Amino acid sequence: MAELHHECGVAAIYHLPDRGVSPLLTQPDPEQASRLIPRLLLDIQNRGQLAAGMTTFSPHRNQLIDTHKEVGSVTEVFHLNHPEGYERLMKEYAGRAAIGHVRYATCGKDDRSYAQPFERHHIEKSKWFSFAFNGQLANYPELREELLSRSDFHLARETDTEILMHSICQELSGDKKPELADLLSHLAEQFDGAYNIVFLNALGDMFVARDPLGIRPLCYAIEGPLFAAASESVALANMGFRTESIKSLAPGNAIIIKDGQISLKEFARSPRSAHCFFEWIYFANVCSTLDDRSVYLTRKALGEELARLETAPIDGDTIVVPVPDTAKAAADSMAFQLGVPCLEGLIRNRYVGRTFIEGRNRSDKARMKYTPLPEVLAGKRVLLVEDTIVRSTTMKALISQLRERGRASEVHVRVACPPIIAPCFYGIDMSTVSELFAPRFLKGRELTPEISQQMADALGADSLQYLPLDAIARCVEMPKDSLCQACLDGKYPTPAGRRLYQVALANHGDETCSTEKRTYDAHDFATVRT
Repeated sequence: MAELHHECGVAAIYHLPDRGVSPLLTQPDPEQASRLIPRLLLDIQNRGQLAAGMTTFSPHRNQLIDTHKEVGSVTEVFHLNHPEGYERLMKEYAGRAAIGHVRYATCGKDDRSYAQPFERHHIEKSKWFSFAFNGQLANYPELREELLSRSDFHLARETDTEILMHSICQELSGDKKPELADLLSHLAEQFDGAYNIVFLNALGDMFVARDPLGIRPLCYAIEGPLFAAASESVALANMGFRTESIKSLAPGNAIIIKDGQISLKEFARSPRSAHCFFEWIYFANVCSTLDDRSVYLTRKALGEELARLETAPIDGDTIVVPVPDTAKAAADSMAFQLGVPCLEGLIRNRYVGRTFIEGRNRSDKARMKYTPLPEVLAGKRVLLVEDTIVRSTTMKALISQLRERGRASEVHVRVACPPIIAPCFYGIDMSTVSELFAPRFLKGRELTPEISQQMADALGADSLQYLPLDAIARCVEMPKDSLCQACLDGKYPTPAGRRLYQVALANHGDETCSTEKRTYDAHDFATVRT
């Protein structure tokens, strides 16, 4: 699913005082705990490749908290391929506590000012803070309008992260000195959407918080004096935390560290969970476990579901080919159930540029990213397995490549997901109905074999098979009402999400609008994600 991206990932580390030195540190000094942040971020790089950064805390320097961030991958930003540059950074930003962030954004400026963490200086230690944010505030337009209605207020960027920064500042204004749990409670009353926050101030206080619906994943671990948190469990496991130590933070809960003491507190009641199902089928690392459910086992189950639905002839010329890389687990499982080979007929170029690929459109980029192997594909009936189809541009290019360069005799597309029919307002870069592939054909109707064939013809495929809607909850092994499947069924878990969907439907239905004007307006949608 090369045309769909997540917004970002967060991480945090804290070496608690008076508890000895953690054996997980690379150096036997608590002030070196900050060195672990690049390692954590490297393991969640899949969540954002546009920018990276960290803020560290040390009481032994003038800059009690200090931030390093830049546009680029984790390797580039932290000079991981240049030992001298890396060591210089680690010494300059050494600290017992740190937070980190990786960013992806679909629009807006690709410059350092949009990179996170966001740091706010102040002469009072409790008001000098830094934070990083994963998600999207669906009520960003209302929050933005409310702030700008005040004549002496100004926003420098069109991003909900800046809204969050100002909201925290207001909670700390004047003589206010709220407990961190109370601060989070007040924020929860204002915010609608997905928001995981890692926060660090110049007193050395930290919180790691997950929104009341738990839309985005957030994991943590505590062993001895070391606390760590990350968007995905794989980052904590690779650092060396034991499996039994790694837990998912419950929705509406926060880990709070104050005066060197750590506690788990509920800051907002969780009416229900609404975990984004896309985390399991695409976004998360296949090695992660999120909310007690393995990403790999979910994708394996998706492949088994696809195999049960298969109608194409199965013979010696039939092969299963995954679209690299995230569809591989589902494809392997599907092929095993069908008793046919699962072969790498498409090879991904892992060295294609991160944020810029020479070419004028998505089709050009797809041709550069994937190389078909005629040695595998020629004369074969290919069951091409993909995570989902969003805009269809990449899929069309892939099918064309499989036929022309790979010389496949047939291409049957198998999608380990139901059709995407609605936008996401919680942190995935699909914000209009018009950009989506499936609604053009479904138009509010049930998916029938006839419509599936029309869609296959539009893609240039011999056939197309999606999973049914009820397969997702079955494969994730969670109740349907514990998942956010709004992009599949139009049922948004928050009021602002429901309002934005109505705006999106109205824009899509306005046949008098030009293509350009069907895209969302800055006052209707959050135009730049986190």
